[in-house]
Amino acid sequence: MKKLLSNVRVIDFSWIGAGSYTTKILADLGADVIKIESSQRLDTLRVTKPFKDGKPGVNRSGYFADRNSSKRSVTLNLKTVRGLELAKRLIVDAHLVTNNFTPGVMEKLGLGYDTLKALAPRLIFAAMSMQGAAGPAKNDLGYGLTIAALTGLQHMTGLPDRQPAGTGTNYPDHIPNPGHGAFAILAALRHQRRTGQGQFIDLAQMESTLAMVGPSLMNFLVNDSIDGRRGNAHPGRAPSGVYPCAGKDRWITIEISDDAQWQTLTHVLGMQDYPEWNDVEDRLNQREAIDAALSAVTSSYDMMQLATTLQNAGVAAGPVYDARDVMIDPQLKQRGHWVTMNHPEMGPSTYNSAPYRFSGAQSEPTSPAPLLGQHTDEVCHDLLGLDDTEIAVLYADGVLS
Repeated sequence: MKKLLSNVRVIDFSWIGAGSYTTKILADLGADVIKIESSQRLDTLRVTKPFKDGKPGVNRSGYFADRNSSKRSVTLNLKTVRGLELAKRLIVDAHLVTNNFTPGVMEKLGLGYDTLKALAPRLIFAAMSMQGAAGPAKNDLGYGLTIAALTGLQHMTGLPDRQPAGTGTNYPDHIPNPGHGAFAILAALRHQRRTGQGQFIDLAQMESTLAMVGPSLMNFLVNDSIDGRRGNAHPGRAPSGVYPCAGKDRWITIEISDDAQWQTLTHVLGMQDYPEWNDVEDRLNQREAIDAALSAVTSSYDMMQLATTLQNAGVAAGPVYDARDVMIDPQLKQRGHWVTMNHPEMGPSTYNSAPYRFSGAQSEPTSPAPLLGQHTDEVCHDLLGLDDTEIAVLYADGVLS
């Protein structure tokens, strides 16, 4: 089946999370994403756990692998004159250049947008810094955790009367920023194809993440109310939480949205002895008592069986999966979500597919994450027109490193 972005070439300077995930989306859709790396300064994810078989190595990180499927890797020393020249030669024939550095870093490398635009006017230059290219905080350093804190997401995550727990880098790095970044790039590619004109895309990762806290911001703007931490409780629904099941660390989520669902839940669980909870307002006022009663009943049930029974009865319920459960989930298996590819060093490895399917095109990854510099010779031959002798000299002089 055809790949929807098979005619697009990306020179990718992104590293770590959000930028690499953005270009993974493009690569899995068929774009030729050439990841520019250096053995002198590794992408942090290359040395981030988990490692295959627990053995560290620049080509053994599962985290890196999942964020870099379907890409090619070229090692270039951009601090050398010839290394910079080779990078520019690659860029001239590309559709898109990406990075998620702090503003000014690409300029210091000699690869700022103004420089590249003069070489290739049709080029799209996508920058994904934390705070954007302008403003008083543009040079601030941060990661997903920092962005979650700045947007208020961390403030709302955790249990009442406890410190903000946060969600690590999960949301900023893996949801809004790659999604918004890929969308902006696709729009610019369409514009480029129709007009021949390039674009400078200035994405502020903090602003993308604000999409995750829209209701809370509206609650403040309209009601002058600041949402705090409430764990799993929903402000208008009860019960709404996580309840223990039989076995070690096995749980189920249950959320009741109306009185009819409550009646169904009590019928399935044999809890009809609580008529005082039949009205939603009464349930909201007695959350803790309901949670305790529910926990006493659910703790004797198998997590998976109870979730299936409640779903069949029309109650929103779901087992709390761990990684083992996710990997064997029958729904994901039926949709072909997991793809196994043979990594040159790690062997058969499992990768995520995209969450969407096309009726007439392929969307799953086509190749495992690249070894560091795996495609340097190939790209030098095929795209730069260098012969073996010239490439050998560049290696010897530390240009291809």
